[in-house]
Amino acid sequence: MATRDEDTHPTELPSARKPRSSAKGEQTRARLLTAARALLAGDGQVPFTTRNVAALGGVTHGMCHYHFQTRTDLIVAVLESIRPEWVTPLEEAVGQPGSFAERAERVVGLLAQPEAGDLSRLHSALHWFALNDERVRDGLAAEYLAWRECFVTLFRVLADERGGGFDPRPLGEAAAAGTDGLAAIQSLDPGLDPAPVVRALILGLAAGVPTP
Repeated sequence: MATRDEDTHPTELPSARKPRSSAKGEQTRARLLTAARALLAGDGQVPFTTRNVAALGGVTHGMCHYHFQTRTDLIVAVLESIRPEWVTPLEEAVGQPGSFAERAERVVGLLAQPEAGDLSRLHSALHWFALNDERVRDGLAAEYLAWRECFVTLFRVLADERGGGFDPRPLGEAAAAGTDGLAAIQSLDPGLDPAPVVRALILGLAAGVPTP
């Protein structure tokens, strides 16, 4: 029997087990992130604690702390995980080839789409935690910086088309601030049509820049 065990090349077994272990760990981490997101976007009746996240995710409390040592680690991970849902699409809309007008229309089309309800509640919860947690505040600020930079990039395209003559950053920051404010208004008035508002904002800012 010993000979047969040696013939299975035991040195290959650890490497064969590692992918399964890693995949299981990633699955557990994903379950915890899903549970954390659900709690953060919930109605607040269940406090956001690592113990409650673990229970909702069907994971032991100890395993939760294995993946996320603190509640802040978990919140920051959720913050980073939602970037593909709101920052990345805007980056892609602005970054794809085209004129300023074409890119602006892609941005309008994107921002006119209704935001998922849980994403809106998530942002509200993240803002609340950012008030008292420096790491959450820094992480949220970094994500919003990337989001705002998309608008600056959009107006940089216009500056290139016009041969320079103006600083695109203030215009981009103004567009970002206006769009962010519109999202707050929509949370109170879902019937508001954002497309014409965003279009008027971006094109109105563009109309004020000097022409060559």
